[in-house]
Amino acid sequence: MTEPPLAFRIVNWIGIIDQLTTTEGNRLLKPLGLPLPQLVMLNHFSHRPDEAKTVTSIARALQQPQPGVTKNVQNLVAKGWLRERTNGADGRSKLLVLTPAGLAKHRAAVAALSPWVARAFADWSEKDQRTLFALLDRLKLWFDSDRDQR
Repeated sequence: MTEPPLAFRIVNWIGIIDQLTTTEGNRLLKPLGLPLPQLVMLNHFSHRPDEAKTVTSIARALQQPQPGVTKNVQNLVAKGWLRERTNGADGRSKLLVLTPAGLAKHRAAVAALSPWVARAFADWSEKDQRTLFALLDRLKLWFDSDRDQR
């Protein structure tokens, strides 16, 4: 049997890494009461913690169906990690903002995951880590740009 093209194998490997990290991430986050999909959302907010977002904009950015995003938003609002406010520009939607408690929960999750992730890179030089990050960033930017062109 012929091996698939290298580009396919790279993306497939990333998918396998995603599966492995999702399983372990959920296990490590369970004591925090924070399933990985909710961490993904808190992470999305943490990059610009003062920026308000709509469910539609979150669903578009995360490329997830709006009903699933709505469910996670409701859970995060109920936990006090996101706050809703009225959207002056569109009365049909709410604006969501990260609360101080949500930012603290995000930081606690990063702290809970960091030792495990650090072990994965324990024998990697900083240069190798920076190279991998730069290459993955380049790939992410391409996929992001391609998504916007469809």
